[in-house]
Amino acid sequence: MADKPLEIHDDALAELKSALHWYLERSESAAEGFVVEIDRAIELITATPARWPSGELGTRRFVLARFPYAVIYREKLMTIQILAIAHGHRRPHYWEERL
Repeated sequence: MADKPLEIHDDALAELKSALHWYLERSESAAEGFVVEIDRAIELITATPARWPSGELGTRRFVLARFPYAVIYREKLMTIQILAIAHGHRRPHYWEERL
């Protein structure tokens, strides 16, 4: 079965850019590693979205291996929506207003 199209919430994209900027200011190799982890997460999520446990409000959470971030997403009928690129130690559940 073909992967569903991916939608990224504008605020999630802003979070991604902010995190990448933060890493770039400190270490180019860390920033590159962060991009690799995000790309890997998105690839796995789009290939097998039901693989990770269901959470609050029908969302799922893919926790990055080397960085303190999680990709919060939900699978809809025709798409997969990334709702947040959430730092693991800040403001839990702030992204719920995006549902």
